[in-house]
Amino acid sequence: MNITVATLNAKYIHTCLALRYLKAYAEPEYSVRMAEYTIKDPTIYIVTDLYEQKPDVVGFSCYIWNIEETIKVVQALKKVLPQVTILLGGPEVSFDVEHWLQRIPEADYIIIGEGEQTFKELLRGLDGKRDLASLTGIGYRVQGEPMVKPPTSKLDLSTIPSPYRFPEDVAQLPQRITYVETSRGCPFSCQFCLSSTEVGVRYFPLEMMKEELLFLIQNGARTIKFLDRTFNINRDYAMEMFKFLVENHQGCIFQFEITADILRPEIIDYLTENAPPGIFRFEIGVQSTNERTNELVQRRQNFAKLTNTVMRIKESGRVVQHLDLIAGLPEEDYASLRKTFNDVFAFEPEELQLGFLKMLRGTGLRNQAEQYGYRYMEHAPYEMLENDILSFGDVVRIKRVEEMLEKYWNLHFMDTTILYLTQVEFPSPFDFFQELGDYWEANGWGRIGHQLEDLYQRLEQFLMTRKTQHPEVWHGLMKYDYFIHYKQKPRKTWWEFSMSKGEQSALLQLLADKPALLSPEFAQYQLTEEQLHKHTMVERLPFNLAKYLESGQVEMAPTLLLVYYDPKNPQARPFIQNMLMLVTE
Repeated sequence: MNITVATLNAKYIHTCLALRYLKAYAEPEYSVRMAEYTIKDPTIYIVTDLYEQKPDVVGFSCYIWNIEETIKVVQALKKVLPQVTILLGGPEVSFDVEHWLQRIPEADYIIIGEGEQTFKELLRGLDGKRDLASLTGIGYRVQGEPMVKPPTSKLDLSTIPSPYRFPEDVAQLPQRITYVETSRGCPFSCQFCLSSTEVGVRYFPLEMMKEELLFLIQNGARTIKFLDRTFNINRDYAMEMFKFLVENHQGCIFQFEITADILRPEIIDYLTENAPPGIFRFEIGVQSTNERTNELVQRRQNFAKLTNTVMRIKESGRVVQHLDLIAGLPEEDYASLRKTFNDVFAFEPEELQLGFLKMLRGTGLRNQAEQYGYRYMEHAPYEMLENDILSFGDVVRIKRVEEMLEKYWNLHFMDTTILYLTQVEFPSPFDFFQELGDYWEANGWGRIGHQLEDLYQRLEQFLMTRKTQHPEVWHGLMKYDYFIHYKQKPRKTWWEFSMSKGEQSALLQLLADKPALLSPEFAQYQLTEEQLHKHTMVERLPFNLAKYLESGQVEMAPTLLLVYYDPKNPQARPFIQNMLMLVTE
């Protein structure tokens, strides 16, 4: 048989681990070709590529982000290859199997749940080597009526061949994100998550995983993302793996989903003392700080312990943290979500994602939708529209917060300004992002593109329109952020300089002659006047920037900000000095 397993990824850089497991488990008895596309690829392109392979069997891995596009491909493929056997699998079709058999008549079989063994046994059935009627873990039709068999028993993970060493993957390791899992299952029962449907946690042998990871690292993998639902649930396994990766990372970046309130202090201590900065990235699902909400979705979370963990990791400077929130959970109304957002933004995480509840098939919360008055999208991704305490109007406004959070915090081009505004000029961080989002929408900016300068100008317009206090401070901080964001001297600014060209020239001439006036460190560069003109930006600020950056206190005193862009080592190097000291010279 000519067999192809395919999926539509969100982007080219992503890889689908499921396809590799299926291929590894089916071979050498069956040779399997992997075909990966993106959800942006035209349907005709995908169908043409599959058609030219002349397959007998095509299997598609289905998820909420690709199911609608996959259906289009399946429908078209069946028209041009009516004899091909089409299999569907993956989390999106493993629940409500009868629904999918009815909605997608072109699909011949649906594989339910963990698929490696079932896929291979189904190939044997199609090949006439065993009785199809005796198979478990599949859905199909008998005389047009759906037939759904109970799931296959769970595999011993040590028996699964390596999915990480296919020759066609090795050459692409530096260009793509490599997905790895060291365990399957989740110990928790969060009712909005599909992982709650799988009882217990199983592990791949530790030494085997070390060998696999070392192979990937040595062959050029640059980013490895672990798919474990809670990587640190087994503290000994996690500690051993962290030690191994620290000793063998070779510059590779590793991403993990971590449950912060159960991360052991000794692991944090080890990472603080030994992890090279930036090679580890922790994704931490906070979701909500409303205790009643967490209780209703059966989510156990000690926010005090979580806070301690997140802050200790942040203070270490070793690990990048990405924190997640979910809007729309039971009993989390607009006011409660505002508090949750502010509670978590107080950590000043490197990334904060504000997502919206998705009523996934198979989850307890979807089964309880009527109890909370949920209305949600009928097709994937099944995003909630409203419930009894959160109106659609509230959801629309919260989406504006999400958009501004992405533009003005997660991109980190204006951190100093944003922290000042959220801590001083606005009642709370949530209120800042909400007001800015409402203003953004009112001006129609969501329907037009923007460059970096536009984001600065639009924030300035918003702050001036609402008559935000202390413009001399926030405007000065915006200038500072703008300068230090660049690694090379920016070609233009979005404001008019406070000093004339003559004043700037005189100042640079002075600093070329007496660089120690600015600082001893600056003097070490021994820059000529010509180099200063070519590689620096200067601006006069009305307040003591150095004192603010050090203590957060605003002291009004004319200050020079000079930023040097070193052409040999591209990086913005700011220097700050009291303007009066320079003038007296």
